[in-house]
Amino acid sequence: MSRIFICSFLTTSPGKSSLTIQFVEGQFVDSYDPTIENTFNKMVNVNGQDFNLQLVDTAGQDEYSIFPQSHSMDIHGYVLVYSVTSMKSFEVVQVLHDKLLDMVGKIQVPTVLVGNKKDLHMERVIKPEEGKKLADSWGAAFMESSAKENETAVEVFKRIILEMEKADGNAPQEEKKCSVM
Repeated sequence: MSRIFICSFLTTSPGKSSLTIQFVEGQFVDSYDPTIENTFNKMVNVNGQDFNLQLVDTAGQDEYSIFPQSHSMDIHGYVLVYSVTSMKSFEVVQVLHDKLLDMVGKIQVPTVLVGNKKDLHMERVIKPEEGKKLADSWGAAFMESSAKENETAVEVFKRIILEMEKADGNAPQEEKKCSVM
């Protein structure tokens, strides 16, 4: 059994906490309460192997936040979340990705870029093609989701596991850690 530690951080209110709660508890939380820090555990099976996910949903970050070193130590993959209804969150996720690479000292890490709130068609300002183009420039996977409609919540977390496995060359399992941003 592999263990994965997932931290979640980004701008305030892109839906990262809602996505995490939808994945862990199977419910949508409609009210917004700024995250200080919440920890969740969830078992998930990917390709016949069980993973014990330990998710830490931390306070949102912005482009001016100091990137905590704890968000890069012993972490093997990242899920970066932005809202498709917010150009600001899309811009901030790019800054956070750059800070992340600076902190870990690598040019690439296993990453899934997630455009959340895809159910808000009328408020959308970021096209799927823009998210895909950004993810491609990072060598990352890309998905859109809707925590509210429970679209792809589970798939997001399964995809980061697959990205980490791919980066490992499907090496024998060891403890893995992941961060949701």
